[in-house]
Amino acid sequence: MSDDLAGALAEEVARIRAAGVLGRSQGLARLFDYMADPARQGRTLREADVAQDVFGRVLDLSGDASVRVYVHRLRKKLAEFYAGEGAAAPHRLEIPIGEYRLDVVEVAPAAAPPAPAPAGRSRWLGPFAAVAALVLALNLGAWWMVVQRAPSHELAAAAASPLWAGVGRERPVIVVVGDYYIFGDTENGDAPRRMIRAFEINSPADLDAWLMDNPQFQGRYVDLDTYYTPVGATLALRQIVPLVREAAGRGDRVRVITASQLTPDLMKSADIVYVGYLSALRLLQEPVFDRSRFAVGDTFDELIDRRTGETYVSGAGPASGDRPNRDYGYLAAFTGAAGNRFVIVAGARDIGVMQTAEIAADAKALSALPASSPLEALYAVDGVGRTNIAAKPVVAGR
Repeated sequence: MSDDLAGALAEEVARIRAAGVLGRSQGLARLFDYMADPARQGRTLREADVAQDVFGRVLDLSGDASVRVYVHRLRKKLAEFYAGEGAAAPHRLEIPIGEYRLDVVEVAPAAAPPAPAPAGRSRWLGPFAAVAALVLALNLGAWWMVVQRAPSHELAAAAASPLWAGVGRERPVIVVVGDYYIFGDTENGDAPRRMIRAFEINSPADLDAWLMDNPQFQGRYVDLDTYYTPVGATLALRQIVPLVREAAGRGDRVRVITASQLTPDLMKSADIVYVGYLSALRLLQEPVFDRSRFAVGDTFDELIDRRTGETYVSGAGPASGDRPNRDYGYLAAFTGAAGNRFVIVAGARDIGVMQTAEIAADAKALSALPASSPLEALYAVDGVGRTNIAAKPVVAGR
């Protein structure tokens, strides 16, 4: 970086700090200071570096979204500042998509402020996407074999609980599995060199629209027609699908799709059962959290109880090894505007969603919940690696 650009970078960093752009979020402040540190200029930072150096955690590449969400929020804060108070600045700070560094860009005096970069929960996925797709295929096969078995008395008892009351009786049921869209970065070569997940690019259409607004990336970012589903969600299906079939009374009334395939029309015409991460709710996010006593914090790893102000932060860590960790599982049921039923079986990470699926299929655990509708419960889930061990309710009922 030239001396002029280095000076401009330092000036913009000072401007952002003085303007209070980052608010009171300590996480955003630590991330900004880390990326603005002159000692790191010119160094290629990885997502794992940021996770360790800024947040003091070992990154689980199969499901840890915390770094990407913080980068997305920081990018959005910068874009909002330069679209408003900082619009007249001769330079602006940007975070290039798929990278973990601050870049200083000169703004032509007569030009309007450039459009905000796309939301940045981007990540290196590498071979994990193929592995995740394989795991999804294997587990879909596994739960389909489970579906063919005769229902047990335990399954029938769980299906008769208030949580599942009415599901599939008047409408078909769609089981929605949370998934994520990823696209390729060719780095201006002939073939994709890495895979990227971006917070607000959730489909090929989204990518096309973003490329129309950012033509300099045409040919570099390419659609791979690739989605992936976290392992915990696919494993949880083996608990939930037989249960939904039992509740519906007929297996041919149950259909499984991914969240990327869900449409507003389907949300009105069928009963919906969601299984997956809270961060993958997509179209379901608004109806779920509009009714919830919880709000999402700085990331989907953090839920805030609106009534008490209590904050619940997932600490689920590496998918392997023997390190104990804590996650949170979320269970909810409500009736939609069209009179159809919604059941949400979710977690911040793998052990959260897997444990919540076990609770949703356990008649004894369900009997401890109030019979009221709507219903909402939050569980603290303890585990080791990706193995869920036990759960205790921290909130039960609306």
